Amino acid sequence: MSRLFLFLLLIAALPALAEPPGSFSSAKRVAWEIHADHKNTFYCGCQYDGPGNTPDLSSCGYEVRKQEVRANRIEWEHIMPAYDFGRALQCWQEGGRSNCRSNNDDFKRAEADLVNLVPSLGETNGDRSNMRLGMIAGNDYYQYGQCESRVSFAERTFQPRPEVRGWVARTYWYMRDTYGISISSQQNQLFTAWNKQYPVTDWERLRNRRIVAIQGQGNSYVEKDAQPAPLPTPAANDPVFDTDTNFSCDTRKNCSMMRSCEEAMYHLQQCGNTRLDGNNNGVPCQSICL
Repeated sequence: MSRLFLFLLLIAALPALAEPPGSFSSAKRVAWEIHADHKNTFYCGCQYDGPGNTPDLSSCGYEVRKQEVRANRIEWEHIMPAYDFGRALQCWQEGGRSNCRSNNDDFKRAEADLVNLVPSLGETNGDRSNMRLGMIAGNDYYQYGQCESRVSFAERTFQPRPEVRGWVARTYWYMRDTYGISISSQQNQLFTAWNKQYPVTDWERLRNRRIVAIQGQGNSYVEKDAQPAPLPTPAANDPVFDTDTNFSCDTRKNCSMMRSCEEAMYHLQQCGNTRLDGNNNGVPCQSICL
């Protein structure tokens, strides 16, 4: 049997070939599978495994800045934040992210784009928020122990560790080209330098090929004309939401209306209802989630 025939059989067997996720929720479910054999957080390289894919902070020498609970949780983060690809849209100006998610197909496609989605410790995800990614100029910053990423709230800048700086640049360029997002000339100059200094890694290339298999399009700055690659066997303990739940972002709820912690987590993480997390520790509705 020829190698070409075997390759064609493999491609035919790929699940959901060229069918991109229709929502941020479904994109996160697919992202767990894409990363199932490479469980390392983006900004700090912490390993995560075991029940609930709990991060091992000691594996990367991570030191919690403030949010202990959220630091011990994996979240899926947009490298280019939703604020950047949504703020120019009328739906955002009229009602923010939830309005765009409900009423704008272009926003939903960008929000669910797997190229822009990476696993992150909840604390670094929260600290970065919609800060720009760049180099911190002064000494007023926090570094997460041995993790080389830094955050400066004074400069509103998050400085990613060297290993992912090229990846950041290539992702921003992909989002710029795909969705017409503006990037400042200063930031583009920095990304050009990062791209040259930190070339594509084997994992970045393999991940891109897996994304091509799912959504039919990858990042050409990682690899032009990338061929699709199969997903690994999904991890047994991926903490995904049950696809048969009746949870919905259509109705904005408070904690007294939640039927379970799972529903509260859904509304916090997927609907952006931050009011459920009054003390900003990453845990919603503590009366039912603690």
